[in-house]
Amino acid sequence: MEVAIVFMFLFAVIFGIFYLFFSTRNKERLALIEKGVDARIFMKGERKKSTLTGRVIVLNLSLLLMGIGLGVFLALLITTYTILKEEAMYPSMIFFMGGLGLFTGFNLTKKLENE
Repeated sequence: MEVAIVFMFLFAVIFGIFYLFFSTRNKERLALIEKGVDARIFMKGERKKSTLTGRVIVLNLSLLLMGIGLGVFLALLITTYTILKEEAMYPSMIFFMGGLGLFTGFNLTKKLENE
């Protein structure tokens, strides 16, 4: 019974967030149109923004996953050929290489935005 209540509240919160987002966006657009702004600006911005956002998400996610995989591989190599402990090496290399992948993704995203 308690699980059902939690899911009902979760659904209500998600619904409320989406409702507020779309109703506020609609009110802002209507206010801009009333002031004389051309309505075509909404169509251009959304297409370009969604395409760029999709590219950025895919780029960052792929670089993060490659960084995690490389971190596991490097940790395996380091623990095999040195006397360093596995308990410290695996998490540190995973986080380091994952962060390096995200940093690389950030730099590539800046290049994408400049194009």
